[in-house]
Parts: sequence; C-alpha cells; structure tokens
Amino acid sequence: MSDEFWEEDPYFTGPPLTEELVRRAEALLGVRLPRTYLGLLARRNGGTPRRRCVFTPFPTSWAPDHFEIRGLRGIGGKWGIDSPDLGSRYLVVEWGYPDVGVVICQLPSAGHDTVMLDYRECGPEGEPAVVYVDEDRVPRRVADSFEEFTTILRTCPD
Repeated sequence: MSDEFWEEDPYFTGPPLTEELVRRAEALLGVRLPRTYLGLLARRNGGTPRRRCVFTPFPTSWAPDHFEIRGLRGIGGKWGIDSPDLGSRYLVVEWGYPDVGVVICQLPSAGHDTVMLDYRECGPEGEPAVVYVDEDRVPRRVADSFEEFTTILRTCPD
C-alpha cells in the first residue's frame, strides 16, 4: 500500500506501534504526544518523509531560508523518541538542546541542529508547538502544532 507521507526506505522505522509503546513513551517523557503524530506513526512508526524541507523566515546553519529533516522518529526501536541510546532525553543531554520537550526529527547534521515538540506554553498535557533548534540552541517556532508541521513540509531545493 502506498503512503503519500512516507518514502519506502525503512531507515528510522521502529516496530509496529501499539498502545503499550505509546503509554510507556508518554510516561518516560512526561508528556502527552500529539494525536496527529500518533496517527501518522500508526501508519508507519517513523521513517523518511517524502517532503523533507521546512522553509523559514530566518537563516539556519545550513541554508538562508530552510532546513531539511532526514527522518521522523517513531516510538520504540533504535531511533525511537524513547530509546535509551538515541532517544529524546539522551539527545537533549548529549547535544545540549534546550529542555523544552521532545526531539522528533533526525537532521542531516547528525546532532548540530534538531526539531522538537515544544511544551513550554501548553504544558505536558497540551498541544505542543514545533520548534527548530540550531547550533545556538535557541528554539524557533516553525509550526503551532505537529499537524501544521506536516502541512508545511516541502520538497527540498536542489
């Protein structure tokens, strides 16, 4: 079955999503994950999106007007947001990201910048914004929700 969101590449893909995986991840991370994010993961638990660029009104360390994501992290498995080795908590400490929420994307820089769900305004039970965090570690809002984030992903320029 074809999926308009995901590439066929299985990289960054975790095990099939279950309610138990979601419960454990939310308990570990201390937040309620956006339902749109979980709905997308129910179709495929992480992977490489077909459209990977987010255009920005600010320059990034990689381009004057956009950044690219390589993968959207799922739950469970090596690349899951809850992984002890490569998950969100580990990445926040390892790379010094601001502790504002959950790291959800893998970027080409392999750690120098990232994309996170930002729970600062909504609290752990609310609908988080999506922020880009560059090498300066300042969170910059790129979408008011995960659902909006999925709609602004575009094909990257050559």
